[in-house]
Amino acid sequence: MSAPAPCQGATTLLVIAKEPVPGRVKTRLTPPFSPGEAAELATAALEDTLRTVLTLPARRRVLVLDGHPGAWTPPGFDVLPQCAGTLDERIAAAFGTCSGPALLIGMDTPQITPALMAPALAEDAWDGCDAWFGPAEDGGFWALGLAAPDPGLVRGVPMSRPGTGEIQRARLTDAGLRVRSLPPLRDVDTAEDARYVADAAPHGSFAETLARLDRLDRLDRVVVR
Repeated sequence: MSAPAPCQGATTLLVIAKEPVPGRVKTRLTPPFSPGEAAELATAALEDTLRTVLTLPARRRVLVLDGHPGAWTPPGFDVLPQCAGTLDERIAAAFGTCSGPALLIGMDTPQITPALMAPALAEDAWDGCDAWFGPAEDGGFWALGLAAPDPGLVRGVPMSRPGTGEIQRARLTDAGLRVRSLPPLRDVDTAEDARYVADAAPHGSFAETLARLDRLDRLDRVVVR
């Protein structure tokens, strides 16, 4: 995977992800996709995400991984294992590895761009700001940034629920933090989500992989008939 040389910045970028193993990732894509095809889409989403992160200004780039690195893991990232436990505990532990400003994203939004991320990574991103929050359309969040990473700001937040984002943002504001927002994005969870995201980022590996799988599906239907 080729990418521009990483550029420097003040913020640690964390990507929390799962090794794209069939049957363990993107299970809500099955059906209509097979477990293997869902894993292909997860791989493509992760590749697009990591490729974009390499172009962003950062103090350090860290892949916080459940599983093992693969051919999709580019140079330029430190790879740390996720801790055991629920998602809130794993996110909290990821922030706990950071000593300065940190911004965490996942692997479900391959449509991110440098322009989209720019406000949270600008030189003045933390001036008068303690946290950045990127809401997800399903009620969760796709990005969370903390000027002073405190695992306690995440630990205990119920994850993967319609109100997760609201609860997480309230946790920040209740702690007296000044919060700025990134635009809402749609996570890739279902086949409908996948097509929406591919349309939003038509030139990435994710869109290319989805188009290839759709072509194969149409071909299979023709052959069966």
